[in-house]
Amino acid sequence: MSQLVNKIALITGASSGIGAVYADRFAKRGHDLVLVARDRTRMEALAERLRRESGVAVDILQADLTDAGELAQVEERLRIDTRIGILINNAGVSTASSFADQSPDEVAKIINLNITALTRLTSAVAPRFAKTGDGAIINISSVVGLAPEFGMTIYGATKAFVLFLTQGLHLELGPKGVYVQAVLPASTRTEIWERAGWDMNAVPPTMEVDELVDAALVGFDRHETVTIPSLPDADQWKIFDTARQSMIPNFNQVHAAARYHLAS
Repeated sequence: MSQLVNKIALITGASSGIGAVYADRFAKRGHDLVLVARDRTRMEALAERLRRESGVAVDILQADLTDAGELAQVEERLRIDTRIGILINNAGVSTASSFADQSPDEVAKIINLNITALTRLTSAVAPRFAKTGDGAIINISSVVGLAPEFGMTIYGATKAFVLFLTQGLHLELGPKGVYVQAVLPASTRTEIWERAGWDMNAVPPTMEVDELVDAALVGFDRHETVTIPSLPDADQWKIFDTARQSMIPNFNQVHAAARYHLAS
């Protein structure tokens, strides 16, 4: 992806956790940055450090991506700033409560940030990337999107959407020169746990965020479409995905399968 060397990386949720580490790593690779988050104070401290340590230019966009007007400002920056060649959709939110205990407003908040904002930002930049035949989009999904057994129904559903979106965009945009990657973290030590209301003493062992991002970037450099840093055996994903693809020809049958025919 040598065409991305001089491109700016725009990172959402960049004030802490995964987003802040992505900012650090791309700065060390020589990329100028646009940091997007609600916490300006944290972003300014991060930007100052990255400018000093890596000599890169860092711009700050304070925005609540669940606010339509503020989201629109970030969308516009992605549309018109042709220097931006990498979009990292990291901003996300979760909750510790079960679906039955979540209010409609809580559900909407998760969907608005994890799905709507991510999709709109991707939609803002994808046409430009496709036209120029370059660019990269990194979408932070989650292994929860593959495992309803984890009991995080709405959060997992949003992350399943992100995975599907990424796979679909890979098929649409990949032939046009655009690289799209889904990163599926497992439990990672970030502030999302406390913000969601989890008791940190009850949370199982978690991966350190630096290790997560460094592994994800190995997948990025290898041009993986789906990167699962915690999965030891890559063949398990290949088997899973191959089994899924093997069903596709049977999805288009014009008659119901024999197993659904009523016995006469």
